[in-house]
Amino acid sequence: MRNRPARGATENAVSGRFALPMRDADGDWLDWRETVDGAEPVLRTTVTIEQPRTIIARNSSPDMPFDRSINPYRGCEHGCIYCFARPTHAYQDLSPGLDFETKLFAKHDAAALLRAELAKPGYVARPIAMGTNTDPYQPIEREWRITRDCIAVLAETNHPLTITTKSDRVVRDIDLLAPMAAQGLVSVTLSVTSLDPVVARTLEPRAPHPFKRLEAVAKLSAAGVPAYVSISPVIPAITDHEVEHLIERAAEAGARGAYFLPVRLPHEVAPLFRAWLETHFPDRAGKVMAIVRSLRGGRDNDPDFHSRMRGQGVWGELLATRFAIACRRHGLTGGHSPLRCDLFRPPAGAQGELFI
Repeated sequence: MRNRPARGATENAVSGRFALPMRDADGDWLDWRETVDGAEPVLRTTVTIEQPRTIIARNSSPDMPFDRSINPYRGCEHGCIYCFARPTHAYQDLSPGLDFETKLFAKHDAAALLRAELAKPGYVARPIAMGTNTDPYQPIEREWRITRDCIAVLAETNHPLTITTKSDRVVRDIDLLAPMAAQGLVSVTLSVTSLDPVVARTLEPRAPHPFKRLEAVAKLSAAGVPAYVSISPVIPAITDHEVEHLIERAAEAGARGAYFLPVRLPHEVAPLFRAWLETHFPDRAGKVMAIVRSLRGGRDNDPDFHSRMRGQGVWGELLATRFAIACRRHGLTGGHSPLRCDLFRPPAGAQGELFI
């Protein structure tokens, strides 16, 4: 399949993990397709309403600093080629490739589900993470506003919240986030992988410009919202040379801290990433994957707890050392401050007001 403009994946193969039927296009038909059928239609983004029974997802991973999260959307139009959430689209019998970027699902009742779950007897507040799978501020949030509606419920109930995003659209919700921050209830992390607009546009074709994300850090900080920068993922031989400069810019923007993760390539992400390399960086594709395997114990991906978030070997140690030195140089040595859980009050109305 030809690479399409403003999309990340160069392929749309069906996952083979769940024994879905596979289909190969006939070579002769491909040669004549455009002559017979005309040019391929423009690949449009579609949104399907999903109706889950619950909205808070739980996890017990030792790698995660949270035990619950909310994902208002399934799939992500940002189209980041390295996104570790891509394989989840296979659960819908869809491709982790272009389908992940174009066939999206919106959980339009998320705020109501959240309100109901927070009102359950015995609910104990702990920070809820948003943006841990797909981006809560991806382009369709502009119209759907599901993320904002969920934040409004959390603000009403004084529930702690962390947000991770690649979008400057988060500043739209400063009117909700600033009062929460004043009570120690929220922090926001902006993900910035490269300051080179050409590289960023190739890696994350529909994510906002990196400079806009850094401007969002500055605006959040000015409003009193604790803001952090995630340099994730670091891709060897493509973005790793920018680590020090990214930390410098994060500090200039007023970030309170920073962290990084080496690129991860779980399941279908590995072949998608390889195809992307061959399309956009054929001169160094072999070098990139050789370093990735060095970081991952000789494999394309390391799924093991603890090591999967750090990287291994000489390259893992080198990245960690460079990052630590740069953070010390620019004063980004603070970690995330604990968020308050003691202020939570169940939502008013129906069941909630009975337990205040």
